[in-house]
Amino acid sequence: MTRLDLYPEMLSIDAFEPFGDVLTLGGAEQRIINEGSATRFHDLAKIDIASDYGYPLLNVFRGQAKDIPVRIKMMERHPLGSQAFWPLSNEPFLVVVAKPGAAPAPDALRAFYAPPGIGVNYEKGVWHHPLLALNKASDFIVIDRGGDGQNLDEISFTEDIEILLHGFDDAS
Repeated sequence: MTRLDLYPEMLSIDAFEPFGDVLTLGGAEQRIINEGSATRFHDLAKIDIASDYGYPLLNVFRGQAKDIPVRIKMMERHPLGSQAFWPLSNEPFLVVVAKPGAAPAPDALRAFYAPPGIGVNYEKGVWHHPLLALNKASDFIVIDRGGDGQNLDEISFTEDIEILLHGFDDAS
């Protein structure tokens, strides 16, 4: 069996750009609204759900905490729409992605550590691992695409390769 060790890098706008948007209030355009009683953090992500008459879904996902290292056995993508994850808890999570296109090779995967309060929006077609909560069960607001059409593709990696995702602090 071949083993591939995957170490997450810190999530940043520049590093994540090929895969989508980093969701953060820092640096966002701010607008004072509601007679000065609220601040709107404007246009945080490019939500793309219009293909084939799609409509927006607003969901809450509860991710169970994963033990590190995590064996990565599969990836998924949503070919008809983007998918945004915004944490409701003050906990970090891990993100594993690969560029859109054909099913990714194991060595094409990239991993990111999302610190507390930071979310991600996967662009349409970006390969990603399902939610990887750390430390404890965590809730996420998820904005997704509803409607007709097949909007989920999944691939499994062969049993002859073991892809191990390590913790952010393990990289040293």
